[in-house]
Amino acid sequence: MIRLLATLCLLIPISRAAANESTSDTQISARKAWIEQQMPKLVRTYQWLHTHPEVSFQEQETAKFIAQQWQDSGFEVTSDVGGHGVVGILKNGTGPTLMLRCDLDALPVTEQTQLPYASEVKIELPGGALTGVMHACGHDIHMTNLVATARYLAEHRDQWSGTLMVIGQPAEERGAGARAMLTDGLFKRFEKPDFAVALHVSGDKPTGAVGVLPGYALANVDSVDIRMKGRGGHGSAPHTTIDPIVQAAQLVMSLQTIVSREVKPIDPAVVTVGSIHGGTKHNIIGNECDLQLTVRSYSEEVRQQVLSAIQRKAKAVAASFNAPAPEITISEGTPSLKNDAELTARMKQVFEKTLGDGNVSVDEPSMGGEDFSRYGREGVPILMYRLGSVNQSRLDRFQALKVPSPSLHSSQYYPDVEPTLKTGILTMTGAALDLLGKKQR
Repeated sequence: MIRLLATLCLLIPISRAAANESTSDTQISARKAWIEQQMPKLVRTYQWLHTHPEVSFQEQETAKFIAQQWQDSGFEVTSDVGGHGVVGILKNGTGPTLMLRCDLDALPVTEQTQLPYASEVKIELPGGALTGVMHACGHDIHMTNLVATARYLAEHRDQWSGTLMVIGQPAEERGAGARAMLTDGLFKRFEKPDFAVALHVSGDKPTGAVGVLPGYALANVDSVDIRMKGRGGHGSAPHTTIDPIVQAAQLVMSLQTIVSREVKPIDPAVVTVGSIHGGTKHNIIGNECDLQLTVRSYSEEVRQQVLSAIQRKAKAVAASFNAPAPEITISEGTPSLKNDAELTARMKQVFEKTLGDGNVSVDEPSMGGEDFSRYGREGVPILMYRLGSVNQSRLDRFQALKVPSPSLHSSQYYPDVEPTLKTGILTMTGAALDLLGKKQR
């Protein structure tokens, strides 16, 4: 019922007048012309970011680059907010405060796109292994988009009134950057925004299209580490041991009943055992077996229900074997992302006017995670919308080959840069002009 009501909100003509004022055909055409004129410079910006990726907590040079771009556009810029976070403020008379966010970090993925500007950056992992580094999640698009959006709004201050707050957030891939910036006083040292908007590229949506969704769009993400304990011994004499691997096997099967038999069928949840390690040799029963789980949900009630059930079942399995109690560690990740229904409905109208109704979809929720959600938890109405990044011709080719298009985080994912940026900049500038409220003439 909640999902139905939230979706119905998209059909209500909220703020139709405001949307029309900021999305006149003349104004859209003018923005398109500006974007076209800026595109060569923006492609160079994108390629620099793509070839200079930095992983979470190491985004020093990326942050400097973004800070300089915003300074050049006339923003008052503060660096080193919550680590390598960057905040740019542009005041332009009275009106609301709008926060637009991009993320700075890349992934420890070795690029295999064969692009002429493919990343060749390599780093050493904590264990000593070498890996490539790649913007496999599209954060280079996000940054370029916000560089351009900030530049347009700075150059066209006659079209809006209020305060524009742009942030470059570190460590999104580790789910830590938003919390770090908030802890460092993002909404106290600077203004608490009236709205916050971000976009995220999609690897399976065509360029020229965007998707929105009111309500829960992305999940709570938690990690659980479980160590089942036993008593080791010789594999030929299992009766003298307490086998932790058999305990782990029984636990894996028991965990499958949490979602299927304890959680309401209409409440989404996922419990996945992604890693299991135990033993050293064929004929040795070891003392311990380790499991690593990812747990996904939307509501806080279901989140706590599932986490509690995991602990209960792990302890019950150990007790049934007369084994020592297991060690259970829960690492809280990102909270679920809940788009504000009224803001989503309003922006859907803006996007439809900007791109055409057929290029704006109401998407399905995902069990992925995004720490943009934390700004919403602070009481700010938020919207994260999805941006198509793959030309339809490429999507058609993947379909003909009967293979999915490379997903985000894939070593083979890459966006079609120019059409992706054109749609991103057009929609985000449209959103900003609508929310900052000055009538267009």
